[in-house]
Amino acid sequence: MTPDGVAVAVMVILLFPMGYFTLASPAFLLVKLDIQPVGQLLRGMFNAHFLVMRVAAVIGTVAFLLDGRLAAAMGVGMLAALAIWGRSWFMRRMDDQLSARDAGDAEAPRRLRRLHWSGMLGNAVLLVALVVSIPYIATSA
Repeated sequence: MTPDGVAVAVMVILLFPMGYFTLASPAFLLVKLDIQPVGQLLRGMFNAHFLVMRVAAVIGTVAFLLDGRLAAAMGVGMLAALAIWGRSWFMRRMDDQLSARDAGDAEAPRRLRRLHWSGMLGNAVLLVALVVSIPYIATSA
């Protein structure tokens, strides 16, 4: 079977922001998160990632629905739901830690770093799941 154009396009649309985040986020492991501009930049990167993933996953879900692939649409739809719900959950916790850091909490940068690691791990797990699913989605009719 040959790869389906819709499936390949959806995978590229989803892989691009996830791959970019995977490459960009480890750079923040090299700097201290107790520096205010660094924390704001980290927050902005996570916020942008969630927004881009929301748009990409909704586009992918609609494309799969229009192509008649309900199972693939449900999988990508779960990514969209995770990006929509996860953004508010994650950003609230990040804002709490940034506020605590600015208020003088000495442990806030450590909790912020843990949150950073959890965001990178979550993205990596989803990226692996997406890459593993490519052969099943791209060649199914």
